[in-house]
Amino acid sequence: MTDPRTNDDPTLGALVNQLTQQVPDLIRSEIRLAQAEVSEKGKRAGVGIGMFSVAGLLAFFALATLITTAILALALVVDAWLAALIVALVLLAAAAVAGVLGKNKVASATPAKPERAMEGVKEDIATVKGGHHE
Repeated sequence: MTDPRTNDDPTLGALVNQLTQQVPDLIRSEIRLAQAEVSEKGKRAGVGIGMFSVAGLLAFFALATLITTAILALALVVDAWLAALIVALVLLAAAAVAGVLGKNKVASATPAKPERAMEGVKEDIATVKGGHHE
């Protein structure tokens, strides 16, 4: 019978020591990889956000042109100043409606705490403590 200590396999202490030396290197390399990946995705997202900004600006100008077209078309029927006033009043009315609807949506979203998730966590805690039996 051979003595297990004379075996060429490393001891448990040596393995633990080796592991404690290699884990930080592994973690650092994973962090560097994650940083590089996030940086690359951030660059792509930045370009995409810039393109969305240009699209929004062009859509704004298109909307302004459509409003001007509505004023000019209405000016064929009434005086130009009256056409501009009518279109402005319609826009203000639409803004008021959107503002009231937005205010109601914001009011229904408050408070901002995740009530259903908090309730679920409370139930989970009660289950772990033995409060609920299913």
